[in-house]
Amino acid sequence: MAAGYLSAAGLAERIDATRRLTSRAFGVNLFVPAPAGDPAAVAAYARRIEPEAEKIGVALGEPRAGDDDWSAKIELLAAAPVPLVSFTFGCPPDKVIDGLHQAGSEVWVTVTSAAEARLAQGAGVDGLVVQGLEAGGHRGGFADVDDATGLLALLQLVRGVADLPLIGAGGIMTGAGLAAVLAAGARAGALGTAFLRCPEAGTTAVHRQALLGTERPTRLTRAFTGRLARGVPNRFLDEYSAVAPSAYPQVHHLTAPLRAHGRSTGDGDLVSFWAGQAYPLVTDLPASEIVQRVAEEAKAALDRCRQLLD
Repeated sequence: MAAGYLSAAGLAERIDATRRLTSRAFGVNLFVPAPAGDPAAVAAYARRIEPEAEKIGVALGEPRAGDDDWSAKIELLAAAPVPLVSFTFGCPPDKVIDGLHQAGSEVWVTVTSAAEARLAQGAGVDGLVVQGLEAGGHRGGFADVDDATGLLALLQLVRGVADLPLIGAGGIMTGAGLAAVLAAGARAGALGTAFLRCPEAGTTAVHRQALLGTERPTRLTRAFTGRLARGVPNRFLDEYSAVAPSAYPQVHHLTAPLRAHGRSTGDGDLVSFWAGQAYPLVTDLPASEIVQRVAEEAKAALDRCRQLLD
């Protein structure tokens, strides 16, 4: 369950709703707060994109910082624990990990390098989500840096320094992709882009359309949020990626009215079309069918591998 941008009260409501819908285990993902970006750089970026807002008759958002209601969410999850709490954008402090363990929750952390994996294991986490450069959406590592490693190489590097369960993430769209990360040492694969056009997905119409009819390579950009994220290019990404500062979440709030306008009017030049590198393989199938298909394909792919090695 994605808890980013939610208040603690909003998260509590969604946890309660999920518990009413299923008795199965589920997890909650939190954003670890990061230091605020340079206000002068954010102000300069605001001046650069101000004509975009004027052209469509909206005001840019307030480029505020903030911790995403971090403390209140941690208190909520300690008092009303869920089976799993995962973290993106950093490793939580030891006292947070200890508190969640005492409440009975497992703790997973997203890592994008062997160094991050070593730190997370040292902090006492239970599992690592290993995110390769292929992944759509935000880079989930500890710092907003330009360096990135592909998933198969990264799994091997992380396995060399950590003996925790690994969940591979990035570019997995088929059973063959899942089989590859399992063979490289992962216990499971995490898929995101594969579900963007499912009937159940909350993907906006303009985003769904952007995933079709093109095989233009995705790019990493800070233009929309101030933190590197991968998406299908559009005019805004092309024109502002080179000048966007590393300043999350200030830039996220600054551009929010532009993105909201784009979603409501279908203006695809203003929307962040997050997607992984393998997005041309996306389908319209229901989520359950995708899960079943990927599982069956993975088994077949692993069988082929065994035959080749015999």
